[in-house]
Amino acid sequence: MEDELASSIALQGAVWAGKKAMTVTSGPGFSLMMEHIGLAAMTECPCVFVNVQRGGPSTGLPTLPGQADMMQARWGSHGDYEIIALSPDSPQECFDFMIDAFNLSEEYRVPVMFMMDECVGHMMERVVIPKADKIDIVPRKFTKKKPEEYLPFEPEYDLIPGMVKAGDGYRIHVTGLTHDYKGYPVMSAECQEQLVHRLVNKIRLNADKICRWEETNVEDADVVVISFGITSRVAVEAVALAEKEGIKVGMMRLIVVWPFPEKRVRELAQQGKALVMAEMNYGQVFYEVDRCVQGKVPVVLAGHSGGTVHNAEDIAEKIVEAYKCLS
Repeated sequence: MEDELASSIALQGAVWAGKKAMTVTSGPGFSLMMEHIGLAAMTECPCVFVNVQRGGPSTGLPTLPGQADMMQARWGSHGDYEIIALSPDSPQECFDFMIDAFNLSEEYRVPVMFMMDECVGHMMERVVIPKADKIDIVPRKFTKKKPEEYLPFEPEYDLIPGMVKAGDGYRIHVTGLTHDYKGYPVMSAECQEQLVHRLVNKIRLNADKICRWEETNVEDADVVVISFGITSRVAVEAVALAEKEGIKVGMMRLIVVWPFPEKRVRELAQQGKALVMAEMNYGQVFYEVDRCVQGKVPVVLAGHSGGTVHNAEDIAEKIVEAYKCLS
């Protein structure tokens, strides 16, 4: 399309016509798409938005890395809603997790954010693509009801309505206004509560299923480094440096960043492990970690403004700092 605004709305038209659709942008374009991301959340339009993050704010650092759009991915549009966000750290994961992103968007009828960063976006590595029949695909949840029985936004047992294709003989009314099961605008607090409560809960009540992370040497660790995207690859070297200082260090790599794995982070805090949050920003996901820990253990930010990836030595220093806070 000619610009980000057109792209972020055209893909939703394609979805309502029965297709699977995505769009790709970077930070400033992501900002321009926020109104339509809110529309996709309100209309429960399953689609994927890819953000290859760079340094910001504003025009910032074109073609140089950043990870400072993470909170925007979750709360960037106005109003209450929930999305899902994944973060790959390799070209292979860009392939694998993109399939997951589309599957999640279809399963929960929600826009999914695919939060890359410039380093992963420009990285060249071997990618193994399996045969098509070996790839698990979640099909769209099309209604089995007859046209006279169908209501476009009437939830089923899982809080998620069935869809139809425009042009298949069903009556569809899609609006960004607060709407009833027919899709017609209803300007009342009661309808708002019913609708938004469901939009939020269809993700929050399934967070345990959606959350996904990888752990390394966590059980015996005194300090756990939490990271995502390209920073998780730098953190591997940082952990090795800290281990040379005699510190037992584990890693938790977030694959699904939103919804956030609150239960697991609280478990780590209850086990008395100090936490280091390494990210290419000045504390966006860190504040979620700190909120979950509730002061039970030290939480140290290894922040970085972007433009380059972290130096492993800088993250290692924060690991040492966190370890000293335990004593």
